[in-house]
Amino acid sequence: MGNSNVFKRNAGILMAISSLPSPYGIGTLGKDAYEFVDFVRDSNHKYWQVLPVGPTTYGDSPYQPYSAFAGNPYFVDLDMLIEEGLLLKSEVIAVDWGDGIIPVEVSEDDAVNNRYPVNHDGYLGDDRYVSYEKMYNGRFNVLRKAYERFKGKCVAAKLTLDKGLPLYKRFDNFVKDNAYWLKDYAMFMSLKEYFNQKAWGEWDRDIKFREPEAMQRYEDELSDDIGFWNFIQYEFYTQWGKLKAYANSNGIEIIGDIPIYMGYDSVDVWANQAEFQLDENLTPVKVAGVPPDAFSDMGQKWGNPLYDWAKMENSDFEWWRMRMANDIIRIDHFLGIIKYYTIPYEMPDARQGSYEQGPGQKLLDAINESIGDKKIIAEDLGVCMPEVDQILKDNNYPGMKVLEFAFGGDRKNPHLPYNYTNNCVCYGGTHDNETLLGFFNDRNDGELGYAFDYLDTRDKYRMVDMVFRAAYSSVAVLTIFAVQDILKLDNSARMNFPSSFGNNWKWRMQKGQLNWDHLNAMRYLASVFDRERN
Repeated sequence: MGNSNVFKRNAGILMAISSLPSPYGIGTLGKDAYEFVDFVRDSNHKYWQVLPVGPTTYGDSPYQPYSAFAGNPYFVDLDMLIEEGLLLKSEVIAVDWGDGIIPVEVSEDDAVNNRYPVNHDGYLGDDRYVSYEKMYNGRFNVLRKAYERFKGKCVAAKLTLDKGLPLYKRFDNFVKDNAYWLKDYAMFMSLKEYFNQKAWGEWDRDIKFREPEAMQRYEDELSDDIGFWNFIQYEFYTQWGKLKAYANSNGIEIIGDIPIYMGYDSVDVWANQAEFQLDENLTPVKVAGVPPDAFSDMGQKWGNPLYDWAKMENSDFEWWRMRMANDIIRIDHFLGIIKYYTIPYEMPDARQGSYEQGPGQKLLDAINESIGDKKIIAEDLGVCMPEVDQILKDNNYPGMKVLEFAFGGDRKNPHLPYNYTNNCVCYGGTHDNETLLGFFNDRNDGELGYAFDYLDTRDKYRMVDMVFRAAYSSVAVLTIFAVQDILKLDNSARMNFPSSFGNNWKWRMQKGQLNWDHLNAMRYLASVFDRERN
């Protein structure tokens, strides 16, 4: 039963696209992404794990995208658009991206005294964090200019004998081939602009309920805006496809990450209203979250509308089948497929919730059928459920172990390496956790007593090295560590603080920060513990 494909003993590196260096405020699919592939390859690792790459909404979380299928417009590389003749360099560097893209001359004294922070590219500003406000205010104006030139090139291509497949044909084919999600997405984003970014539940009733006459009227009225959003996705997927092909040609596979739930203000809910638990006014009846836990005494009320699993089963889980596009897929909050936590919509927090049965093997049968030779990693962290362990075993899905959870002193702790079975993926920490150095720095000697004994050192900086050795030497079929931990950064580089808002998903690696010393250290670990790419 289930997916017969299994992993071989290997290792990977977790690096969000947004965290890559770039001169334009956020990581992209450009030059630095290719250089990161080279780093993974040269360190003899096999996998690059990314966070979800969808278009982010208010709050900037990649786990609350506008679409399960669309790519993030922020990740479209502007230098590649310049090379295509769609933008001028002067247009791009004139924008304040939040890391000081405008070149300035700063005296050495001023730089030393931090009067003017200068980043590694010699520009004014701080390139350690994404400024999403400036990204939102600047990125789409630049992409609009690229779109206007793109339209001109398409017209020119129709008037000349373009070699190979003409540009407008490539674009038209992309739109046609992806119509099953792109048509609704481009319409949704155009309507968001039309209604001043209001959530779709606040739109006029006719378009909120997708009445056919309203759909046609807005499609006609917003045709150019729809074309713009089609163009962004064409560029994203052109660049993403080339990056994946480059990675695969170098023996590197990309582990994609998909959120189990969609946000209410997403095209997936608006376009598939019958497959979610919504009332007659299209308001969620119950929403997703998790009960009180170590992160929060109130639990976490995520607010995502819940699926109507019976309706999804009637369509043979077609929406889920279409999501399985990456080399390897990590399904976030996998527990929700087996048993999911429901919170009444009107409740202020997650304390008054209850568990309900999910689709379980019925959904996994559809996923397994759709993925072919691709593989699944199940994020099975959280409440211990024996039925989850069994379904992972039945489907050959590796679950996750996290070493930050291992050192509380319980010798039976399943996150301790000597308790592993081989079909698991060992992480130092996840995007929701502290960095390893931050974890050790923020605890006193009493709290770290067992960690001192297990890792055989009291030097907190060296403890990070020993965590790597514990993971790489374990029987876990895969080990994956975040770049922040390879760099031994403190919690100023943390990616996400669960149950908090406003300071998440912003960390960026600086140009040149990952160097030969780090490469040789990772290559050494892969060699000594038989995790070399093969």
